[in-house]
Amino acid sequence: MAVEAELLSLADVRAAADRIRAHIVTTPTISGEPIAGVDVWLKAENLQRTGSFKVRGAVNAVLQLSPEQRQRGVITLSAGNHGLALAYAAQIIGIPCLVVVREDAPLSKLEAIRRLGAEIVLTPIARWQERLEAEQRERNLYLVHPFDDPAVAAGQGTVGLEILEVVPDLRSLVVPVGGGGLISGIAIAVKQQRPDVRIIGVEPEQAPGVTESLAAGHPVVPSRLDTVAEGLAAPYTRPLTLGLIRRYVDEMRTISDAAIIEALTAIVLRGKLVVEPAGAAAMAALLADPAIERPAVVVLSGGNLDGRRLAGWLRPPP
Repeated sequence: MAVEAELLSLADVRAAADRIRAHIVTTPTISGEPIAGVDVWLKAENLQRTGSFKVRGAVNAVLQLSPEQRQRGVITLSAGNHGLALAYAAQIIGIPCLVVVREDAPLSKLEAIRRLGAEIVLTPIARWQERLEAEQRERNLYLVHPFDDPAVAAGQGTVGLEILEVVPDLRSLVVPVGGGGLISGIAIAVKQQRPDVRIIGVEPEQAPGVTESLAAGHPVVPSRLDTVAEGLAAPYTRPLTLGLIRRYVDEMRTISDAAIIEALTAIVLRGKLVVEPAGAAAMAALLADPAIERPAVVVLSGGNLDGRRLAGWLRPPP
């Protein structure tokens, strides 16, 4: 795992922060007291450009493409948010972008990707990787992977830099996990400055790819991929992020879909913030365990939510 860890450093994350600054917003770190009590803070990446943290990594990767790679254009696979982020990044420098999207992605995300000028190919999740590889070969596009890319992970790590600036006495950091790009970058940024901070990764019980891969000692295909938090349903793990998680993340936890929706409801009704289920997963873990040491920061990773789904989920929190 040492090789993977050497591919990403605090210096890379700091360089990414300088590179992407003009193209993102520094999202607020908001008090979570109405939801979870004192000394809880919410890193509101749902308020980021394109509606999620994903834009950080996509922009960092695209701005480092060579002239030859830019001429070819870019491709990725996505449940929605990374595709939206890559479409935005591609628009910045005026290059073609193709997004291979799982066919059950929320309509709101698909519409947003198209508005940014990217092409979409819909595919069943079982053929996601196969279709990506076929399109990449046929069109000779450059792959900007949603998490298996050091430049992407470095961009995501800028979230961690911003958190430490606002909450310097941080004790616990709770982060949602899909493919692991977000938590890998954040962990590098935080642990290389504050090794005493406890970093907790959270993934759905119905999409436990990282938890199962850590148990196996190598990347595995998740045993289940049927979660309401489709943004965390990565179809596989990769050595890069798995190695970084093993080295820097203190603990992985899984959470039920019911707990995720309960947390989402609390964030919307008490916190007055709109998040998607993936964005509520970390809060679900915090609410399930009041013993998590505080001050604690919960990362709200995204807010791209179909309004019709939201209306079906909302109910007054207990």
